[in-house]
Amino acid sequence: MTHVVTESCIKCRFTDCVDVCPVDCFRKGPNFLVIDPDECIDCAVCIPECPVNAIFAEEDVPDDQRDFIAINVELAKNWPSITRLEAHPADADDWTNVKDKRHLLER
Repeated sequence: MTHVVTESCIKCRFTDCVDVCPVDCFRKGPNFLVIDPDECIDCAVCIPECPVNAIFAEEDVPDDQRDFIAINVELAKNWPSITRLEAHPADADDWTNVKDKRHLLER
């Protein structure tokens, strides 16, 4: 079992969740975060920290976001670990309520 970062994180990449993770399971991409399923201990402390509600337990991922389970697995293999709070992108607040951002995901 693991947690999954979904579409809402794209172009926002707030790192509040990273700062509370006890096992450093987050990986950082150009405009998105993912959770490494091999590292996640299913503690759920990241969920309430996400200001855009992008993190779900795997079994709770909404049906229209289920493809992000595989996306997290794939990208976690190649992206570097992130273990501390970082400044979010300057335009992150502009993207918090935008829907249908899959096409903007930078791999």
